[in-house]
Amino acid sequence: MSSRTRTRAAGVHTVRIPHQRGRRSQPFLIVVPDRPSLTREVFGFLGRLLWTFRAALAPTGLAVLALVVTALLHVLGWWSGLVLAPLAVAPAVWFGVMQHRRPGHGSTLAWRIALTTLATLTGTWAALAAGFGPWAGPLGLIWLIALIIAQSAWLIVRRTH
Repeated sequence: MSSRTRTRAAGVHTVRIPHQRGRRSQPFLIVVPDRPSLTREVFGFLGRLLWTFRAALAPTGLAVLALVVTALLHVLGWWSGLVLAPLAVAPAVWFGVMQHRRPGHGSTLAWRIALTTLATLTGTWAALAAGFGPWAGPLGLIWLIALIIAQSAWLIVRRTH
């Protein structure tokens, strides 16, 4: 089949190289990159967007990491939930110690209570998710609600301070 009647594959380019003279002429190959596909363009755009706003999306990244880690812990053994159970009590202990050492009033007390509540919810969710699985019962919904609250609070705090 001649090259005139042969159909060319999409993105294939012909590059003509003059004959090399001399004893040491080695054959070589030139690769001409094709235009990227629409899927690659979309993923590239999303990747650049995520990289640009990586600091603003920190709670989302941590929530996804917690979901993966608790799923792995659940697969390794149900008893890993018992190991994480003290994590649920630690924020309440922190709150008691901070209020004893430096008593907070007004907005400081409100932020401490909100932070303690969210951290206690997160620790309790992690222990239950490691024990029963991250999607068991209402744990998936609790994870999503905690993610939305944490991400919203993070964006508010970053804008105001």
